[in-house]
Amino acid sequence: MATPIFTPATLKFLKQLKKNNNRDWFNKNKNRYELAREELKKLQAALLDEMSHQDEIARVKLFRIYRDVRFSKNKEPYKPHFSGYIERATKWKRGGYYFQIAPDGNSMVGGGFFSPEKEDLKRIRKEIESNDKPLRKIINAKAFKDTFTQLNGEQLKTAPRGFDKDHPAVDLLRYKQFYISKKMTDDEILDGNLVKELCKTYKKMRPFFNYMSEVLTTDENGVPIE
Repeated sequence: MATPIFTPATLKFLKQLKKNNNRDWFNKNKNRYELAREELKKLQAALLDEMSHQDEIARVKLFRIYRDVRFSKNKEPYKPHFSGYIERATKWKRGGYYFQIAPDGNSMVGGGFFSPEKEDLKRIRKEIESNDKPLRKIINAKAFKDTFTQLNGEQLKTAPRGFDKDHPAVDLLRYKQFYISKKMTDDEILDGNLVKELCKTYKKMRPFFNYMSEVLTTDENGVPIE
């Protein structure tokens, strides 16, 4: 079995950070953070290598642990987790892969459309309005349900403006976000097969991504957008 990327020390650091989310504690434990960050960079490199064999990848981005508290009621300065984003290459491949490393079973792997642009959201809704069967087939498939359970995302209370509130697909039209996710245990994070398991889960997202990519790179007549 492959050597694990993460050590228990990393999860312990994040667990203690959650209880001591202040600058004094963080500065006193900065060396522990740096060691954990090095492990995260190993994951970054491994994911870029492995994912490049199954998809066109532009980059693997690591998010900062420092929170922007300027416009937030939550003034805690640090995120009690590590996270990153795998960006797909070319304008024809839409959707992004996400991962989060956190203790006590709060790690997760996911992806999709967290903040779709106004025009993209409208295009998705118009496609659903026209024919919701392809998307339903994807999210109702056994492999999808066994892995992700359901489609996630913030929803409106009723149909969006310009759409019939009695439309048979109003349950899908109400979505403002379209993403999927799967929780991961601490044991899975510390396992030597972590990268392979992440990539296996990402591969199961592809039917969903392929559908969204086709919708978002064509007009309502199915003609590719240049």
